[in-house]
Amino acid sequence: MSTAPKLSTTHAGRVSATTKVLILICFMYGITYIDRVNVSTAASVFKQDLHLNNAQVGLVFSAFAYPYLFFQIIGGWVSDRFGARLTLTVSALIWAIATLLTGFVGSLAAMLVARVMLGFGEGATFPTATRAMSDWTVEGKRGFAQGITHSSARLGNALTPPLVAWLIALVTWRGSFIMLGIISLAWAAAWVWYFRDDPGEHPGITPAELEVLPRYALERKKDPVPWLRLARRMLPVTLVYFCYGWTLWLYLAWIPLFFLHSYNLDLKKSALFSGGVFFAGVVGDALGGIVSDYIYSKTRDLNKARRNLVVLGFLCSLAFMVPILFVHNLTWAAICLSMAFFFAEFTIGPMWAIPMDIAPRFSGSASGLMNTENGKLGTAIPGQHWPAVSGRYHGLLDEGGRGTRRWLVHCGETTRKLKHNRSDLARPRNICPRLFHCR
Repeated sequence: MSTAPKLSTTHAGRVSATTKVLILICFMYGITYIDRVNVSTAASVFKQDLHLNNAQVGLVFSAFAYPYLFFQIIGGWVSDRFGARLTLTVSALIWAIATLLTGFVGSLAAMLVARVMLGFGEGATFPTATRAMSDWTVEGKRGFAQGITHSSARLGNALTPPLVAWLIALVTWRGSFIMLGIISLAWAAAWVWYFRDDPGEHPGITPAELEVLPRYALERKKDPVPWLRLARRMLPVTLVYFCYGWTLWLYLAWIPLFFLHSYNLDLKKSALFSGGVFFAGVVGDALGGIVSDYIYSKTRDLNKARRNLVVLGFLCSLAFMVPILFVHNLTWAAICLSMAFFFAEFTIGPMWAIPMDIAPRFSGSASGLMNTENGKLGTAIPGQHWPAVSGRYHGLLDEGGRGTRRWLVHCGETTRKLKHNRSDLARPRNICPRLFHCR
């Protein structure tokens, strides 16, 4: 009989502590993405209310990205040093207050302050969550844990357009931000009440779960992070994740406006089509993590389970992006974009499992290094300069398909870098032995 703990129940038939922690993290991923991309759906409304032009709205989008970038590595280190419980609680309070304040802004300057504050709050969240999952996830379920949590983030993307559109109609755009901020505060309270950095200190954990969980928590404070060796080890996946980040930001920031303006849809219909594209990413994230863990369980080869799946996903995503250059039918455009996003997200479970594979004891710092490039040119520059260059919200397709060509170039570069990466994930001890003590 397998010794791995079940993800859904304990022996008593109740939901296990490990599953509850994973569910809490899933909620966090969904809420943070709703709070960061809600401006995309609300942009057409607050743009008029605050008298902003296209370039100023672009500044609103990118104001989040710069502090988000800055706190990736810092947040990852803080979580490795002080634990995920404290780090995520403080982060949640910051992003919740920032979301609440957005509902009260009266100028561009105030909006930018709220968005910068949101970026500070959310910058540490994903590296810290990876730190928490390293302590609370069985080795053979790392891909699933990363896939299902990022699937929740994409579910947040999928729900945001119709949810925010409904809230705007119900309580105005200001009220929508206030309500979302209250939800974020509720999550912070639930996290600090339930989570423990060391699973052994949790009152609901069972001996069977503790037997198979890794024991990193007690070692966290003993050794400093070996930054140079860790950075070298994470460099290939960091470069690849940068290319992914550019494409992701264009999806998140400009898809609603693409349907709204390119096909002259109203806000509700645009939100519906955008939600459909994002929902494809929900399925891709979950399935990618499941398939990655399955391959690893059969082959015990991390190159096959992680790297090869990432290459396959990006190639398929590229194949579905190409028709966007030539398709001018709303239905086919939505189908192609959905499939391209599905395969782009298929790579995320394997990709985010890599920091946990490479350096489980320092997974917060490792994932912070990886996600820094995603928050760097991959998010900040597209958010700020795309509207300034195009002069209008044609995020995916501007005249002649120039926007889509940029997608294709970066997707192709992503695949090329992965193909030429020869680092062997299956034998990490040859690189930095003391990073990989798991028990």
